Amino acid sequence: MRACAPAVLLGIAGLCASGTAVAQAKADFGKMEYESKCASCHGVSGKGDGPLARGQLTKPPSSLTTLAKQNGGVFPWQRVYEIVDGRAEVAAHGPREMPVWGKEYRAGVPDIAVSDPSSVTFYDLRGTISHGKIVALVEYVYRIQEP
Repeated sequence: MRACAPAVLLGIAGLCASGTAVAQAKADFGKMEYESKCASCHGVSGKGDGPLARGQLTKPPSSLTTLAKQNGGVFPWQRVYEIVDGRAEVAAHGPREMPVWGKEYRAGVPDIAVSDPSSVTFYDLRGTISHGKIVALVEYVYRIQEP
């Protein structure tokens, strides 16, 4: 029984990691997350030209397509993740206008957890699911970088 919860999680992870159809769904999922959470400000193209950018925000949204270029040609994965997650502030935003998607994602997941009663192991599926959504979103932003 002790190995049951880890085995279930490993099985789910194995299913998610196998096959090109699943890999394509992940890529599509990142784009869907971007379009539903970011495009209204940063634009469908990621250039900061979304419909809310036209006078409805205190500061215009930045172009997300030049993040690697602004960082010496290296995409700042951790920094982008922390901005989306809410751990990092963006000085250009002044008071944070950008939603903290980490909190939003966690709030949208039912209160579920998998635990193994015979051990102290506890799996925070809420954190795992929100992490996966943010990773997919950041991976999509990586893919829209200008050369």
